[in-house]
Amino acid sequence: MARLRIALVAGEASGDILGSGLMRAIKVRHPDVEFMGVGGPLMEAEGMASCFPMERLSVMGLVEVLGRLKELLARRKLLVQTLIEEKPDVFIGIDAPDFTLNIELKLRQAGIKTVHYVSPSVWAWRQKRVLKIREGCDLMLTLLPFEARFYEEKGVPVRFVGHPLADTIPLQADRLAARTQLGLDDGPVVALMPGSRGGEVGRLGALFFDAAERLLAARPQIRFVLPCASPQRREQIEQLLQGRNLPLTLLDGQSHVALAACDAVLIASGTATLEALLYKRPMVVAYRLAPLTYWILKRMVKSPYVSLPNLLAQRLLVPELLQDAATAEALAQTLLPLLDNGNEQTAGFDEIHRTLRRDASNQAADAVLSLIGGTPSR
Repeated sequence: MARLRIALVAGEASGDILGSGLMRAIKVRHPDVEFMGVGGPLMEAEGMASCFPMERLSVMGLVEVLGRLKELLARRKLLVQTLIEEKPDVFIGIDAPDFTLNIELKLRQAGIKTVHYVSPSVWAWRQKRVLKIREGCDLMLTLLPFEARFYEEKGVPVRFVGHPLADTIPLQADRLAARTQLGLDDGPVVALMPGSRGGEVGRLGALFFDAAERLLAARPQIRFVLPCASPQRREQIEQLLQGRNLPLTLLDGQSHVALAACDAVLIASGTATLEALLYKRPMVVAYRLAPLTYWILKRMVKSPYVSLPNLLAQRLLVPELLQDAATAEALAQTLLPLLDNGNEQTAGFDEIHRTLRRDASNQAADAVLSLIGGTPSR
């Protein structure tokens, strides 16, 4: 086999997970491979020397990006120049569409094959981006089935590969084992998951703790767990907790253990809501953005839902409390009944789990290697 050179760019922790799984699957099929680009610790562990820290790309919201725009544009320009000089066999942009789609367009114009892994939400808003995707992308890999149908209708080469989380998370999680691991008793446990980004935790952290205090007043036996996405987020959360007296266990990572152990979840909208669904845990979804960002998005978004469980179910399966509706009182009142009867909400979760369970990393690796002639597609 000829040596392969593959460039990948991931913009946040969820992309790092996807990228590392894809890299691992490619190495099994084509051991003589070199990886370059931008990734986090998991991708670096698979053999990537990241051009710069992945966290520099982890910024959310229209208004928030403006403060970092000059840096982001400079990094993207240098990355494009470097990759055109290096001429990898394929470039794979993993999520982070506002950063990676432009790279894909320029690289494809330079004769480099391009793949985008994880569809941007073009079906919900800014649908004209599909024209740029069709021009800049040789192949779109989607995690969700309704996304693939959208691209097929728009004439974009696409493959639904399923979601790696659906492969790794068991169909039935062992709650008792997770509680034993965390030293929790058999009383009610609520997981608090205010997001992995600093901005998310800044907007939702204190709100979630206010809601937790109300839950505790109603159910004094409740215990809380909060998985911290990074040392920086843990430090931020510890500062927000000063002066509070919550029966709360902070975890370093271990979000899956927290979800396996809990009875219900108070959670920020994002990939973590899919994890909660796959663990079959009832949830209340909350989100807040900078007011101007929210005002703009509210007028642009075409989808009636924002959380992945509702998008996958195509109905209001889980409560969504957004912006001004996300008050501590509303969050607590909505979550409290789920501690006693969450089955109605979670009844549809198993079917969604099985639909997404398709051995995604191997499917994606086969599709990428087929595109560049490295192996036949299954």
